[in-house]
Amino acid sequence: MQRKLVTLSDDRNQPCTPCPKMADKTPTESSALYATRIDPMNAELSNEHKHFIRQVELQQWKKKVGTLRTRNVLTGLTIGALVVGIYGYTFYSVSQERIMDDLDEKANLARLGEPKTGAN
Repeated sequence: MQRKLVTLSDDRNQPCTPCPKMADKTPTESSALYATRIDPMNAELSNEHKHFIRQVELQQWKKKVGTLRTRNVLTGLTIGALVVGIYGYTFYSVSQERIMDDLDEKANLARLGEPKTGAN
């Protein structure tokens, strides 16, 4: 199947040219040496170049780890604050409940209002 380029031309009888692949993101070969991508595992590099590559990768890793650590600490503190807030609110709301006190008062009033018998 050949792709066709859709054009908005006035001439409807003109054939369309094939559309280039837009999703193909593979890098093309560069004539510049500084822009050429190399695979450090397969390329024949001197020990100096390998050492330099390791140093650059280590610096990049340290930079990423610093930002990642900060983000992880902030996330942990946020989750911890949420948990402590829910825990504290639960204790506060339970301490405000007077349902059991009201039931005990009603039971005592009901007991006092009944006539005394030998079973009481």
